[in-house]
Formats: sequence, C-alpha cells, structure tokens
Amino acid sequence: MKSLITAMAWDGHSHVFLGTGHEQNERKTWAVIVLCTAMMLVEIVGGSVYGSLALVADGLHMSTHAGAMLIAALAYTYARRHAHDARFVFGTGKLGDLAGFSSAIVLAMIAVLIGYEAIFRFLSPIPIHFTEAIPIAAVGLIVNIVSAWLLSGGERHGHGHNHRHDVTFEEHSHEHAAHAGHSSSAHRDNNIRSAYIHVLADAAVSVLAITGLVLARSFGWMWMDPLAGVIGALVIANWSYGLVRDTGRILLDMNPDQRMTAKLREAIESDGDRLVDLHLWRLGPGHLGAVVSVVTSKPRDCTFYRARLKDFKSLSHVTVEVTNTAA
Repeated sequence: MKSLITAMAWDGHSHVFLGTGHEQNERKTWAVIVLCTAMMLVEIVGGSVYGSLALVADGLHMSTHAGAMLIAALAYTYARRHAHDARFVFGTGKLGDLAGFSSAIVLAMIAVLIGYEAIFRFLSPIPIHFTEAIPIAAVGLIVNIVSAWLLSGGERHGHGHNHRHDVTFEEHSHEHAAHAGHSSSAHRDNNIRSAYIHVLADAAVSVLAITGLVLARSFGWMWMDPLAGVIGALVIANWSYGLVRDTGRILLDMNPDQRMTAKLREAIESDGDRLVDLHLWRLGPGHLGAVVSVVTSKPRDCTFYRARLKDFKSLSHVTVEVTNTAA
C-alpha cells in the first residue's frame, strides 16, 4: 500500500528574493544615469557639428547606456517597492533579469543603426574637424571610466535568507538559513551586470573613436573613422547577444546549475531512495528555488530530506514531496 506525503509551499511567509546589494546598486545606477546623459548630449552635438561619425556613434552608444541605466534603475525601484506584493508569486527578484533582457534588445537595435550609418559614411565621406572632435571623445572615455568605477563591485550577487517549506499531511515547518557565497553566473545580479557591461562596451567604443580620429588626422586615412564605427557596432552586438542569452535562460526558467542538480540527486539518493522529479530554477540574485519529489520504502518524511538539503545554502525556496511505498 502506498501513502502519499505531499509538500506545499505556502504558509503566509514572505517571498523577498532580492540581493543584499539591491538598494546600493540602485543608487549607483541613478548616479551613472546623470553622467551618461550629460556626456551623451555633448558627444552627439559635438560629433554632428564637427563631422565625426565615430563621435556620433559613441554618443549614440552612450544614449543606449543612459536608456539601459534608466531601465535598470526603474527595475530596482519597482522591485524594491513591490517586494512584498502577493501578486508576485515568487517575488520580484527576476525583474532585474527582465530589465537586462530589455536593454540588450535596445543595444542590438542601436548596433544595427550604427553599422548602417558607418557603411553609408564609407560610401559618402564627410569632412571631420579633428581638433574639436578628439577632445570630446577623450572626455567621453573619462566619463565611461568614472561610470565603470561607480558600478564596480555591483556584480557581486547578494543573498538574503532561505525559505524552506514542507508540509507532511498537516505538519508545517519553515526554515531560515544563511546563504553561503557563490560565484557562478546563476547567482549574478544581471541588472547591475547589464549596466556595468554597457559602460565597459562604451569605453571600448570611445577608445575606437579616438583611435580612428587620430589615425585619420595623422595619415589621412579618412576611412578609419567609419571603420571605428563598424567595429563599435560589432562590440555592441556582441554584448547584446551575451545579455540576451543569459537573461533569456533565466526568464525561461532554465536549469541554472547542472552540477548542483547532480549533487542534489546524489544527496537524495545516497541511501537507496529514488528521486523521481526535480525542478531547479532561479528566483533572484543568489536565490534558487527547487521542487523535489522522492519515492522511499523507509519511514521518512520531508523533515528528513530537508535536513539532507540544508548544506545547499543557495536554495531559498524548497518544496518536498515524499511518496512512501512501505506496506
């Protein structure tokens, strides 16, 4: 005779799965928005007046950063304000991943625009005022370096406390445990990461803009300026692809850590029990959720398996189901 021991994941608890650096990253992002917006205006106007495509491209690229920063900042603010909103079944921890995905799409569109304009300038070059354009590009690079410094360290994932929920018939248990540190991509704050790599990509494009302008002025290689624009577009597209890939996997609830899945299976099945179903997904920076279904012939309940999983500190929300096949 089989008896089914079910595990439910509701007992009036809070589902706050935000990183501990959430508010600090929010403040950093707003500060960089101010810098990027100011420099964006200077570069676009200066590049248009002095005829430098590379400078205009750098300004347009920085405009994508300003927009991406705004998306990131609003995501941080919204996630923080609605962290306890019961309408979000598993909290607002993944809102940053949605923001990162959105900014990556914008990056891809701008890369196409810059690439198109660069090809057009190859075919129809225009005069460039090097004396005015190069200093503006240099200032843009300085702004990027300052922005990167402001955002540095923001990719460290944050951890809160665990929520483990088990119900054996009418028995409820709620466990809170501290997180241990992790460095895998499954635990990154992709919101601050997207802001950070936007700035790094823009710094690279600034270097390309300066290089193209200097070579064009020194050797008369006017094609170097639009070439810098093409290379910059490729850099932007590359960052965009990486962000879409990583954040898309999270938004689709793909398994974030195959090695951890194997270790979970090993921990459950180490004493003859059988793991018949396992779902592992990311809830937010530093927070993973899991649904575990076990078949056993021994007199064990979910409390036993919860104890086996206690060393997996990144598991913030665990639901355990036990089927006992003992007669």
